[in-house]
Amino acid sequence: MTKKANLPLIRFKGFTSPWEQRKFDDYFDERNERSGIGELISVTINSGIKKFNELNRFDSKPDDLSKYKVVCKGDIAYNSMRMWQGASGLSPYTGILSPAYTVITPKYNVSSLFFSYQLKRPQMIHLFKINSQGLTKDTWNLKFLPFSQIETWAPKDYNEQTKIGTFFQKLDNLITLHQRKYEKLTNVKKSLLEKMFPSGNENVPKVRFKGFTSTWEQRKLKEIGKTFTGLSGKTSEDFGHGKARFITYMNVFSNPIAKLEGTEPIEIDNTQSKVKYGDVFFTTSSETPEEVGMSSIWLKNEENIYLNSFCFGYRLNENEKINFEYFAHLLRAKQFRKDITLLAQGISRYNISKNKVMEIGIRIPSKEAEQNKIGSLFQQLDNLITLHLRKLEKLKNIKKSLLEKMFV
Repeated sequence: MTKKANLPLIRFKGFTSPWEQRKFDDYFDERNERSGIGELISVTINSGIKKFNELNRFDSKPDDLSKYKVVCKGDIAYNSMRMWQGASGLSPYTGILSPAYTVITPKYNVSSLFFSYQLKRPQMIHLFKINSQGLTKDTWNLKFLPFSQIETWAPKDYNEQTKIGTFFQKLDNLITLHQRKYEKLTNVKKSLLEKMFPSGNENVPKVRFKGFTSTWEQRKLKEIGKTFTGLSGKTSEDFGHGKARFITYMNVFSNPIAKLEGTEPIEIDNTQSKVKYGDVFFTTSSETPEEVGMSSIWLKNEENIYLNSFCFGYRLNENEKINFEYFAHLLRAKQFRKDITLLAQGISRYNISKNKVMEIGIRIPSKEAEQNKIGSLFQQLDNLITLHLRKLEKLKNIKKSLLEKMFV
């Protein structure tokens, strides 16, 4: 199906009239009212208009706000210096904002909700960029006059404008819902990683499953396993093809349990150490000490899997009975991350020694059943976090696609 020049590819039932190409001047007037009284608001690139006190900014506001611009509910405000980055939004309330911003108010039978999404489309942001005045990005500016002369497509029918705007508003609400669920779950996990593993000189955690009272055992990593190296002696030509796979640095860095989709092709090389089920990986360097030594565990039964050269591997002794899901999250818990960070050495880039990592002491529940419960809890949490993240990404992709197909 080919989109006609003046018709969107996807349209609500009942609307057939062609869209019109007109200047923004036909849809909006500039609001230049001034007042020092009202809710102080600001315009962000990612979140549109927000109350100033919700942004956790430390900017100092002037004593005299009398020259601040009035924004009414339903107006659109944009950052004149950042319009080329998409810094605009529909105001859900009345307030005042810095004179550096531009405020536009819709004319009769114009849906500002519809246009708030039109202004965010990549095609429009490109037009704002080329129409901004100034020599460098730091000085680019789009005042109302040049903005008002830019042409855009819109339905002539106000009802169609409203339907499109309302549809995307509901989609945004759904995205926000899953974003909040995702953030809440990640915060719950962060808190439990701190409370369900002993810290400092403690030998029991602050939060524990009912029925477990015995103290946890302290062991050094070197006592319960041995290290091995990642890929070595490889050149750029060796990667990107072959029947084997290697686990990437970012796979290790980002996931307590490494993912199969986070592997890339390489040729089989029997001179290199291959990864086994239950192997642990540690990143050896990063730009900040807090990101050094991030760990991940491999829980797949796959042949011919290697570890990248920017990590080292660790394999538990065969006689050790440690729940792998428990172990994966123990190595991401607050106390272990603190111990790892103290080992980081460097100036512009930080590294760790695997021998020093092996000297770190860890605490393990004496009863395997307690390990299993902790491991299962965090695995369920990770599954929920992944579920909401995928839903969030899917909704964002749907919105991106519809912003292309429901507009001209």
